Amino acid sequence: MPSSRALVRMSHPANSSSLQVIFLLLFLYCAILSWGLPTAPEYLQRGWQRLLEEGESCLECRLEECPTPRGCLAGVVRDACDCCWECANLEGQICDLDNTNHFYGKCGDHLECRLDAGDLQHGEVPEPQCTCLSSQALCGSDGKTYAQICKFQEMQNSHPGANLTVAHEGPCESEPHIISPPYDIWNITGQDVIFGCEVFAYPMAAIEWRKEGLDMLLPGDDPHISVQFRGGPQKYEVTSWLQIQAVRVTDEGTYHCFAKNKVGQVAALANLMVITPDQLNLTEMALPKVPYLRQDDDVESDESDDYY
Repeated sequence: MPSSRALVRMSHPANSSSLQVIFLLLFLYCAILSWGLPTAPEYLQRGWQRLLEEGESCLECRLEECPTPRGCLAGVVRDACDCCWECANLEGQICDLDNTNHFYGKCGDHLECRLDAGDLQHGEVPEPQCTCLSSQALCGSDGKTYAQICKFQEMQNSHPGANLTVAHEGPCESEPHIISPPYDIWNITGQDVIFGCEVFAYPMAAIEWRKEGLDMLLPGDDPHISVQFRGGPQKYEVTSWLQIQAVRVTDEGTYHCFAKNKVGQVAALANLMVITPDQLNLTEMALPKVPYLRQDDDVESDESDDYY
């Protein structure tokens, strides 16, 4: 009768091969140690492990080997080893909150890495971002207004040959510029229509509405026409709406938005076409989507956006 050890070999012949492989690996490992060849950890140190360690420690700084950074709109900062110059992070980019340059990067001039969790949606993880230290508008030597020093710096760095400088703090005085003009509208009698006009200017512009062919300003004494104003949505902007309730055929015509300040004035126009239900049925026309900003979308916004 065969022994129990023989039964194991007969029922599991693969075990013998596995033991042989293990003994062979142990023999090779001992031979490597005795021969003085580099062990596995020492060998790996020259590969990926070395790369990991270099992330925590720096080699000798050789400035002559540093590449020249180009197109750095937010300026330049030293790298993680405080050796070479590299492009700094722009406003809105993710940054290292500890003011280092080890992972996401360091913010440029006039920028600060901040963590703002105020506008997060449910479940979102806050990320530190580069934020401009100033919100004061600037007037550039090119006659253009920049929202703050960081935007001015981006333009300055993108056109180094233009010798752009800050003319003065605050926006440049300029005639009004209509950012969003009124659009042509058509509708059926009895429906409401709204024209919108959004203007940027410094000093801030006054907006007037007129109908072509009439000498009076709107709304005049017409109770079914109203005009509303609001500062914003951005600084030095003003938005106005002309609303015509229960529009009539006589309301058809061309309407003008006039914006003016002490520097100059500008105008934009839009046409209103009014049709009756009978005309709509005869022509089998379909009402298009009206391309203007509805009053209930923006007029009732938070008063904190006003700039009066």
